[in-house]
Amino acid sequence: MGTIALKLTLTPVLILAASLAGRRWGQIVGGWLVALPLTTGPVTFFLAMEQGTGFAARAAEGALAGAAAEACFCLAFGAAIAFLAGSLAFITAGIPIGAARFGLPLAAMVTIASLALALRLLPGRTAAGAEAVRLPVWDLPARMAVATTLVLGITSAAPLIGPRLSGLIATFPVFGAVLGIFAMRQQGAAAARQVMRGVLAGLFSFAAFFFALGLSIERLGIALGFVTAGLVAVAVQACSFWVLRSRGFLARVGQ
Repeated sequence: MGTIALKLTLTPVLILAASLAGRRWGQIVGGWLVALPLTTGPVTFFLAMEQGTGFAARAAEGALAGAAAEACFCLAFGAAIAFLAGSLAFITAGIPIGAARFGLPLAAMVTIASLALALRLLPGRTAAGAEAVRLPVWDLPARMAVATTLVLGITSAAPLIGPRLSGLIATFPVFGAVLGIFAMRQQGAAAARQVMRGVLAGLFSFAAFFFALGLSIERLGIALGFVTAGLVAVAVQACSFWVLRSRGFLARVGQ
């Protein structure tokens, strides 16, 4: 019941906050926000409470490796400006990643390399903003409904396909996909690429969270493990924000 309530409340709130941030400060900020482990993290917490710290540590390793598949999604979506292309890239990369047993250090190296490469290859490296448009009144409710439906559908189907693929599907970038699709439909390819760039930048903190959690939860316990991982993620997220701003991608923030 706790997990379902989390999905039904946190999902629409998160997509609303990211959408409003995107309207105020640009699509990159919206994508950057939704890359935080604000849903996968709490779900892993419930797993730790129900299944133990060893299970949660293995789940953290799977989530960390899954971020590499998310990088493939963002690159393919941004290059082709198509949700289907991103989804196929996620599946193509995710199946061998999900089947492999990297171990935490190797999973971290693969993920960081994937994110860095995707950021370098993603088209449209300028900070030019997308053309502003007047959005319809149903825009925000529609985003919230689509994101919540996708989260519920994916997580409900996961138990039917086994633990490995379940862990992979849990990392599917639902929020980034929703923001990217709406940005593409309403503001064009440049806006969709900005979302994907923001997601890629934010995924470094996602990876840092699960790397720290995988290292610490069995040694420190659930409470201290999650606190430690959260502090590491916040620090990395601040660094990624500074890098984006220093390179001119967040020129509109604070203006």
